[in-house]
Amino acid sequence: MTVSRRAVLKSAALAAAVTIVPRHVLGGPRFVAPSEKVNLALIGAGGQGRSNIRELFNQADCQVMAIADPIESEDLEAYYYKGLGGRRPVKEEIEQAYAAKTPNFKCAEYEDFRIMLEKERSIDAVLCATPDHVHAYVSVLCMRAGKHVFCEKPLTHNIAECRLVAQVAKETGVATQMGNMGHSKEGMRQTVEWLWDGVVGPVREVHAWVGAGRWNQQLRGRPAGMAVPPGVNWDLWLGPREPRPYDAAYAPVKWRDFWAFGTGTLGDFGCHDLDAAMWALDLQTPQTIEALPAGYTDAEITPYGEIIYYTFGPRGDKPPVKVTWYDGGLKPQCPAVQPEGRSLPDRGVLFVGDKGVLLAEGAGGQPRLLPIEKTREYKQPAKTLVRSKGHHRDWLDACKGGAAASANFEYGAKLTELVLLGVLAQRTGKRIHWDATQMKASGVPEADAMIREPRRKGWELA
Repeated sequence: MTVSRRAVLKSAALAAAVTIVPRHVLGGPRFVAPSEKVNLALIGAGGQGRSNIRELFNQADCQVMAIADPIESEDLEAYYYKGLGGRRPVKEEIEQAYAAKTPNFKCAEYEDFRIMLEKERSIDAVLCATPDHVHAYVSVLCMRAGKHVFCEKPLTHNIAECRLVAQVAKETGVATQMGNMGHSKEGMRQTVEWLWDGVVGPVREVHAWVGAGRWNQQLRGRPAGMAVPPGVNWDLWLGPREPRPYDAAYAPVKWRDFWAFGTGTLGDFGCHDLDAAMWALDLQTPQTIEALPAGYTDAEITPYGEIIYYTFGPRGDKPPVKVTWYDGGLKPQCPAVQPEGRSLPDRGVLFVGDKGVLLAEGAGGQPRLLPIEKTREYKQPAKTLVRSKGHHRDWLDACKGGAAASANFEYGAKLTELVLLGVLAQRTGKRIHWDATQMKASGVPEADAMIREPRRKGWELA
């Protein structure tokens, strides 16, 4: 069955008029009454989608009622997720989770999320955990259909999509949250507050690194292709991308290696590990971005690792700062203040200021001064940032008319754009001078097709 975008929006608008407004009058249009459960649909039932719904099982006022994924079942045992993914195994897990409290509970199952939106009129919110190249399409259609949206990171696959998703979130007023879970950790807020307190003085350098690299170690160029396995709707999985043969090098998980579908290691981890720097240092538009790849790379596939340099000018009373990203096993030089014999962890963020060095664990982990003795001597500032009740909990509260979640799409789009500028420098192989107003890489015309990627017919966004 083929479902047009127009049909989905028309159907969803009718559903909003008939069912959503009466149920949500206590919180205003589209918002769920505090006494009611949030009826949630999962779009993308791979390992990350499964991880998210396991967290949502702990929320008594949320029930996963529907699931959509073009893959029926996939083996995740070779990856850190383990077990099985895909709509059928995850549907079974959902039903088992709710069986004790809701006997005979059934989770609706769909290949195509657009059909799900058309038929399941009682959906309040969706959680999008598809591959990167479908994030924007899912998020925009769902927001325009009046659904609250939680979308995995990076928020979008290209910069034009970032701007559009933020715009639609503002226009629709739905509750949103990007899936950079570390944003809600205590360590993230401590790191920001300590830096605002001037713990290391004006920050001149930031170094962020992660040990992860490319999944497909031996592959060069586009995979040759093979027969599509049973239970896989490959054309639907491709979404806005032009048709190409299926290959096991793409799925599960390994799609991150390919520029058509993923955004490499920076796209995977940057929204976690550049978060504190953007938040604390008010990083907006970099002056230049330059990428140095490690190992083989081409127009199809990401490098094994890279170093990426961002330069930022003064921001109010803050001095210029250079932000450097490393992955694939690359790391910054160990600071001189680190005691002999102590190396840097496999993942982390260093803030180098005029008065010292702060090391924060990756993904919102705990901060500490170097050497560690200085941490014990430091009198921590008052807690000025609102503490999170949990990344999913904050979003569910926003779905019920509460305060906006702190990694909402306005914030998430800015952070994602910063990450995607690094991806753009990787893909072009050029130093990027970014014109944020015109959304152009000055003097690099080949970047235009990466900033605004073409979409195949039937998958357009506007």
